[in-house]
Amino acid sequence: MITSSENPRVKEALRLRKGRERRRRGLFIAEGPREVERAISAGLAVREIFLAPELLPDWAPSSGLEELPPQVVAARVLAKLSYRAEPEGVIAIVEIPQRELPADATLLLVAVGIEKPGNLGAMARTADAAGADALLLADTAADPWNPNAIRASTGAVFTLPVVEVQRDQIADLPHHKVAAVLGAAQHHTAQDYTRPTAFLIGAEDQGLSAEWRADADTEVEIPMRGTTADSLNASAAAAVLLFEAVRQRSG
Repeated sequence: MITSSENPRVKEALRLRKGRERRRRGLFIAEGPREVERAISAGLAVREIFLAPELLPDWAPSSGLEELPPQVVAARVLAKLSYRAEPEGVIAIVEIPQRELPADATLLLVAVGIEKPGNLGAMARTADAAGADALLLADTAADPWNPNAIRASTGAVFTLPVVEVQRDQIADLPHHKVAAVLGAAQHHTAQDYTRPTAFLIGAEDQGLSAEWRADADTEVEIPMRGTTADSLNASAAAAVLLFEAVRQRSG
């Protein structure tokens, strides 16, 4: 059992709390039994598992990891590794999957300038729930492999292709590009989303820049009826647009 956070393996794992270290090493932390199990089920390459039996006495990894027994650690060590105030007993070090935009994609969500990992994770969860083919990240400061993003996605980032792109790559897409813009001339239900479609959604504080709006084929507004709220957050806007596409394609 590892009882000290000064253990070299623990210290290496702790470095993954920083985004630049995750990018440099191509690794991320999956935290908690749900996230760890979903990473394993998704077929991701698990490098190491830290387990605190005091916190999670009956847990065992899914089949397929027979050659990677969990490294048992003290509860205080697991707490040091954990992002959460109340650690759930198990953490895995996992390789970041390298994915590309599917060639036959017909429904895409493009997240532009998203800064908060939780918002990005929620957008991934929404895209996965709607059956989108990929989540494309552009000008985005948030890291999809931040533990908060993974938790907000409920593990959707393990299976949904999450691809970082440049603006010119989006401009070159053959898809009908639809920008969500406050004050647009038409409502979101006025467009045909049965054709290959890419929804462009900016951060709720600034929205899409003029350059991004110029790359869109059309702009739509999600009508609101409230007296105080002047916008939806990015994941809510994504849900409205994506599930309108689902509705149209279902009937």
